[in-house]
Amino acid sequence: MTGRENGADADEAAPDAGRMREGPRRGAQALRARAAAVGRRLHAHDLGPVPVLLALAVTWTTFQILDHNFLSPRNLSVLSVDIVGTGMIAVGIVFVLLIGEIDLSVGSLAGLAGAVFAALNVNLGMPEWLAVIIAVLCGAAAGAVHGFSFARIGVPAFVVTLAGLLAWNGLMLYLLGTETAINFSETGLVATLTSRYFSAAAVTYGLATLAPVLYLLASLRERRRREAAGMPGRPAGGIWARAALLAIVAFAAVLVLNRFEGLPLALLIFLAVVVASDLFLRRTPYGRQVLALGGGVEAARRSGVDVTRVRIAVFVVSGTLAAVGGLFVASRLTSASQVPGSGMLLINAIAAAVVGGTSLFGGRGSPWSALLGVLMIQSIASGMALLGVEPPVQFMVTGGVLYAAVVLDSLARRAARARGHP
Repeated sequence: MTGRENGADADEAAPDAGRMREGPRRGAQALRARAAAVGRRLHAHDLGPVPVLLALAVTWTTFQILDHNFLSPRNLSVLSVDIVGTGMIAVGIVFVLLIGEIDLSVGSLAGLAGAVFAALNVNLGMPEWLAVIIAVLCGAAAGAVHGFSFARIGVPAFVVTLAGLLAWNGLMLYLLGTETAINFSETGLVATLTSRYFSAAAVTYGLATLAPVLYLLASLRERRRREAAGMPGRPAGGIWARAALLAIVAFAAVLVLNRFEGLPLALLIFLAVVVASDLFLRRTPYGRQVLALGGGVEAARRSGVDVTRVRIAVFVVSGTLAAVGGLFVASRLTSASQVPGSGMLLINAIAAAVVGGTSLFGGRGSPWSALLGVLMIQSIASGMALLGVEPPVQFMVTGGVLYAAVVLDSLARRAARARGHP
């Protein structure tokens, strides 16, 4: 072989060697960027879901020690359905809290949606599917009224939604009439929302497999896209580890739930709403505008965000999900009653969003906060019910948990301000 041929081989091998060195270099850069991000979050006292996960583990362990039925398949199955109605409302509350506002009307809107559905379906004979659509649209319309009053007219959100709390609760009572409740079919569409279970192993374990596979494919695609743009991406090892953890959680949940009645339809719908809401906030222009608005109104306006439109849309989302949550609450009772408008549903929904890690000051939180928070709130209620604890004590405990979450949120905000962050 001639020297020229040797030189040509070396020239061809050089790019390959460079690419081989480039892969580990990019991986190391991604790891350093990830470690720096974690360090910044720890320094900012922003621990994400870690506090509520630890609190949830302590809560479950404590109640299991006190009553061995707490972690039984039956109780966990009941818990997985009980969280859905309040959880749906809490997801809507998260949207409002992200822009630093509050919606006090969601409990009344939930009750109104159930009353509208029952009045149309039972009293007027309207088909269930059409009554459901109208009930949800009523929630969206009420949210639009709140948002327009706040964003266009300038009425404080606290005041306009407090007025909505009273007005929609009054309308609910009017629709219910002299009856305390309107019972509807136990085999109809709405009742099926919380009574339908998937028990076939092929279906349940297939769904448990689908979740981590979709997460893995989406994360790897995002990593390739960021690398192609010259941006640091999440390490491949971290992606595989998260997918494995998700698979473990999914299969464990299915294994436990299959030992009772199977995988609840209500839980699947709730998880789908949480995932869709999270993707909506993180991956769409509107979602990024909501997060930007939570970081500062004036800064968002200067960056081109239509503040009025975003504010109205946020309240529409809150009203819509409040109506959906109200239908799930009615489904659980197979009746429309005054229970959702009593105030406890509102308190539990707001508590779930805040306990899960959504800031009352705006700019921090996600739909997953609603899931973790409502699981925490409902676990406490379920455990204390098993132990026969009186309702007044349950209220005090729930209030204490909410107070602790708000204190942590305030301390984190104070620490951020001390470092010069808004």
